[in-house]
Amino acid sequence: MNAREVRGVAVAALLFLLIQVGALAMVGPFETAGYQAVEDPSDPTNSLVYIGAILVATALMLAAFKYAFEQAVKAVVVGSSALVSWYVFAVVAPPLVTVASVNLVAVALSVGVAIALLLYPEWYVIDAAGVVMGIGAGALFGISFGLLPAVVLLSVLAVYDAISVYGTEHMLSLAEGVMELRIPVILVVPLSFSYSLLADDFSGASGVHEDEDESENAGDDAPDTPTPATDGEGESDDPDSDTVANRDAFFIGLGDAVMPTVMVASAAFFSPAASLGVAVLPALNLPALLSMIGTFLGLGILLWAVMKGRAHAGLPLLNGGAIGGYLLGSALAGIPLIRALGLAPYL
Repeated sequence: MNAREVRGVAVAALLFLLIQVGALAMVGPFETAGYQAVEDPSDPTNSLVYIGAILVATALMLAAFKYAFEQAVKAVVVGSSALVSWYVFAVVAPPLVTVASVNLVAVALSVGVAIALLLYPEWYVIDAAGVVMGIGAGALFGISFGLLPAVVLLSVLAVYDAISVYGTEHMLSLAEGVMELRIPVILVVPLSFSYSLLADDFSGASGVHEDEDESENAGDDAPDTPTPATDGEGESDDPDSDTVANRDAFFIGLGDAVMPTVMVASAAFFSPAASLGVAVLPALNLPALLSMIGTFLGLGILLWAVMKGRAHAGLPLLNGGAIGGYLLGSALAGIPLIRALGLAPYL
């Protein structure tokens, strides 16, 4: 890899690391704050409900893009960014000013996230908001999904991601729309110091689904998660030359970072394995650590494929790595497979 590609891989890995370490750090504070979202975290039907919600949200977003309601999508995502950011800031921001037990500093910071996204959605603003959202969502779902629900959730979403990218391709269409909105459902990985997300032109999204009759490879170059992007410099008419080396940025869906983080946080919160005794991350245990390592192995393979300039489904590799690492860590910690999978109550 050249220097640009190495820099891109390093930035992507750093973003994932910040989200996973941040989520691990929030596991304890979120539990103390009473953020657990379900009454019974061990119930696997929680995963099915969440998967159903994802399908409905995806359908609504696709309909919004089709019928020119993009700004409604942007409003919902920016509002969600402020809400999830508040969960994080409410437990980390000092309560210097409070009204009726509400931390106004946390409120101000979360509102600031929303304002920054609306007024100046440059790539580093998107990434900063995405990291905060990823930390909040990873920890929130991590303490709300027990071991079995987490494994079910990640497994089903990995299959769905593969189908939606390589089969129906509707995830590619969704990627086109969200990139144009410049909202934190993506993480932006710049490969050029001069890259500007604000100046990038996503109209046509690099020819997604265009000229499909002219080249059998047209669909392969469609943006997905991750996907390359360009600011117009160094483009080529040869589709085979469309590699990351010729681009100025590529994108990774925020969900690709959040979903494996759910497994990491769930392992840290629900696994009976002993803590590793890391002072700054008291929840970290061997299954959670190996789940993190598995995620990064999956990320490495994914980025290797992305460097060829083609769209790929991220969750099969990332979720697979997270689950595989968790199970290996559980085995090394002496936890039986049935218990590690959360199946003991059903057998």
